[in-house]
Amino acid sequence: MDSYVSTRTRMQTYFDSTAAKTWERLTSDAPVSRIRQTVREGRDTMRAAILAQLPDDLRGARVLDAGCGAGPMSVALAERGADVLGVDISPALLEVATRRTPDALRPRITFCAGDMLDADHGAFDYIVAMDSLIHYEAADIGRALAGLALRTSQSVVFTIAPRTVLLSMMWGAGKAFPRSDRSPQIIPHSDATIAAALRAAGSAASLSRVARVNRGFYISQAMEMRP
Repeated sequence: MDSYVSTRTRMQTYFDSTAAKTWERLTSDAPVSRIRQTVREGRDTMRAAILAQLPDDLRGARVLDAGCGAGPMSVALAERGADVLGVDISPALLEVATRRTPDALRPRITFCAGDMLDADHGAFDYIVAMDSLIHYEAADIGRALAGLALRTSQSVVFTIAPRTVLLSMMWGAGKAFPRSDRSPQIIPHSDATIAAALRAAGSAASLSRVARVNRGFYISQAMEMRP
């Protein structure tokens, strides 16, 4: 998984060294540019769509928030009673997540800096990976999902950047925007490509489309994998 490691390293540099303050602001209520406002709104909508796939009552369930960032998903899961492990490659964003966690929920959430795919994190009932796989090649996503399928008893809900003409055009046009409004490279994939990559990784887990969110410069598709 050399390509996975190299991409993960680039992402760590971006989120921890270059854009920690940007993402702290994006995930808050602070004013942002019009472009980033659409991303904020899109992410809020996608988070709700992912949560809608999970039980309202998660008491007794262990959930991995893979690529938790500043922690809004982890908090939402803990509010439903889950025992949450939030993993992210950015210690800076994890500091934000810890600071924002309500005192009443702190016993239910553990934040950890590292690789979201590390098998040492153990087994889970559910895994969510919102926008944490969108920068990777299909083969890397397939292997990542195959590994996660072995460690979850119920489902993995994750997002991809869907392969659409509009998305390709928008990301191309994004190069014309100020550098401060650019995000790292996102690689669009079709459902069929991800399904083929999962099979190539040796997994027989099932995949289904959950929801697609299209809000300005945020286009993302949620999928569910059941082992």
